[in-house]
Amino acid sequence: MELLTIGAFARAAGLTPKALRLYDEMGLLPPTAVDPESGYRLYTPDQLDRARLIATLRRIGMPLAEIRRVCDLPPAGAAEAVRSWWQHVTADTAARSRVATHLVDLLSGRDTTMSDPNQTLGLRYAVRCETGTVRDSNEDTAYAGSQLLAVADGMRGPGGAAASAAAIDALRALEPADVPATELLTLLADAVADVDRVVRRAAAEDHQPVTTVTALLRCGSRLALVHVGDTRAYVLRGGELSQLTRDHTYVQSLVDQGALGAEEAATHPQRALLVRAIGAGGTPVEADLALRTAVVGDRYLLCSDGLSAVLDRAELSATLGTAADPGDVVDRLTELAYEHGAPDNIACVVADVVAA
Repeated sequence: MELLTIGAFARAAGLTPKALRLYDEMGLLPPTAVDPESGYRLYTPDQLDRARLIATLRRIGMPLAEIRRVCDLPPAGAAEAVRSWWQHVTADTAARSRVATHLVDLLSGRDTTMSDPNQTLGLRYAVRCETGTVRDSNEDTAYAGSQLLAVADGMRGPGGAAASAAAIDALRALEPADVPATELLTLLADAVADVDRVVRRAAAEDHQPVTTVTALLRCGSRLALVHVGDTRAYVLRGGELSQLTRDHTYVQSLVDQGALGAEEAATHPQRALLVRAIGAGGTPVEADLALRTAVVGDRYLLCSDGLSAVLDRAELSATLGTAADPGDVVDRLTELAYEHGAPDNIACVVADVVAA
């Protein structure tokens, strides 16, 4: 069989000679032969598959010790090992991302520059939850209180309404949230994990209920955000509307990858297909978490996709930007949704941060 020099083999495999020497020393990819005079390592073409697998696994950041284990498994076992390892990596990355986001907020003072630490704050709020024009049931749930704002959107079908109600009830149990601000995120994460288990246990042979949830839990001047699915949270501050959540949908993942534009996403036939929801999938749900500082004058909107999917950003911003009471604002937002046909149920919470 034809032997390839280390240089030729490296080019064919997408590796470097330095990497190949390291893999030889580790016993991960030893050469077929070593020239007795020059000391050159020589490889056979049938070693390329293993070399390319190693190169690919290194590109996703897998440690060499784990690569050795994967390479020694049969194809099905190797695929499962890669899946399991990557799942662990993404969960760990998400956890570190939340910590990093929190640190950036704290260090930059982005959310605190207009806040008076000695000022006592409160919320003035209103809530609506209505059935869409083409729906015969409403699986949305919405809640607003002095410390908690929350919306949930259960999947249509058996158990959907119960799942969304269970999500809100789990969060309501946290009131009053009289804990240090740093513990708010832990409370929310634990509550979502608990309700995820409850919803999973409610599965029937022919149906698995699922729900989304987006909520803000206030303790003093701190607001802890929890989010799973495609319900949304926005804040209007200084006349500028910002979306605080990212949809956990298949279409949003395509947008994030650059494979789909925002305008295409808005009309994509699979725009409501969730990739993350409470009660869905084979593993415990991972919630997005963030900690913010409330500022007097902020106006928050939490809503289901029955509102956000039919009203564009300009309409939301213009309606929230009125000086009206939160009750008038939720009424107007609901009216606009019906003017656009209200093809889905509408859950809507509007809350103003005020000096108490």
